[in-house]
Amino acid sequence: MHFQEITENGFRIYVGALESPVGDGYTAALVVRAESGPAARDAFSDDRLACGHRWASAEDAMSYALRKGREFVRAQRAVAA
Repeated sequence: MHFQEITENGFRIYVGALESPVGDGYTAALVVRAESGPAARDAFSDDRLACGHRWASAEDAMSYALRKGREFVRAQRAVAA
């Protein structure tokens, strides 16, 4: 397993690359959590992004998860604006 976390616009984005249960690559996982206030909770979570698509490398899986996490944060900020 490979994990990374970043903070972006009031959210923590946790991304992971999990070894595929059928071998042959990595699946992408994502959790987006509001950082503070009454909304401090998991805002989005998916441990099989892209329907469990398998990426050849952990870096590719994590890159995809990070893009999806940032898209989610941008959408939440647009709704709040």
